[in-house]
Amino acid sequence: MLHAAQVGLGWWGSQVTKVLRGSDKIEVVCGIDPAEPIRAKYRDAHGLPVHADFEHALRDPGVDAVILTVPHRLHEQAVIAAAAAGKQVFCEKPLSLSVASARRMIDACDRAGLVLGIGHERRFEPAWEEIKRMAEAEEFGTILHLEAHWSHDRWLNMAADNWRGSKEEAPAAGWTGMGVHLSDMMLSLAGQVVEVQAHTARRILAIPTGDVVSAHLRFGDGTTAHIAALSATPDYARFTVFGSHAWAEARETQHVDPGGTTQFFVRRRGDQEQTRRDFAPASPVRAGYEHWADAVEGRVPYRFTNPQRLGNVAVLEAVVRSAESGKPEVVAQYA
Repeated sequence: MLHAAQVGLGWWGSQVTKVLRGSDKIEVVCGIDPAEPIRAKYRDAHGLPVHADFEHALRDPGVDAVILTVPHRLHEQAVIAAAAAGKQVFCEKPLSLSVASARRMIDACDRAGLVLGIGHERRFEPAWEEIKRMAEAEEFGTILHLEAHWSHDRWLNMAADNWRGSKEEAPAAGWTGMGVHLSDMMLSLAGQVVEVQAHTARRILAIPTGDVVSAHLRFGDGTTAHIAALSATPDYARFTVFGSHAWAEARETQHVDPGGTTQFFVRRRGDQEQTRRDFAPASPVRAGYEHWADAVEGRVPYRFTNPQRLGNVAVLEAVVRSAESGKPEVVAQYA
């Protein structure tokens, strides 16, 4: 059993604690947040001890790991401090906002012999795992093109000064909230991205970063892809792989939190029509954390590699540059 401190007790931190309740692999034993009203709300909701100082978790011998659900700008400092204290680290996405920063975080954990967890829970959705299985079994043939979309309107009432809407903290509209999940999955299927063309817009929401982002990606092997994420439309999500032998599409019926049935469509060369399979609601967030706990305990290799960790941040950097320049941008190569 991994005993973890939940660091950052806002909406998502509280949700992670709730999801992990009853896990036989991870137990959240305390919460950390500098804001007293947020600590009080979390304590009332979960009945756990709370502390204002991150150092408390790092000094506590009863804490094996830290779960970081804090603003993006705080990730690097917290990860490096935790690694120096010998605490296992799970960091929410995006890992960082620059490749240089992400590399420092990864290097600190590698030197300390720690497994740096990353919050890309969508790879643990059953339909997405089936896509990955099909790719590894070469059922798609040559992957030609990928398409993904994830949108919602949960930010409609978000204050204009919320950090999630800041250009500095969450650049390129919904990319840091949604797009990075989609690009992460694509990296696991097609490898390195070499070029990005991105566009953003501010149509409805008051937040400075905007509410529309779309990007076209080109991979090193010639595969192309498109990703879109909107922050001002009702829930919609799909992930599609087009191959020379088959295509497959996972389409969500509800937001990943709380989750719903996923409709999964496949059509293979020679089929007269597509087939449909429905995947029941699952808990990919919990699955992602428990997989990390298994990796920490040495039971399984961790699903996320350093090239994927770094590559997704490199794509984020290129998306931000392209949205600002209006031109295609080369993705930093990081191997």
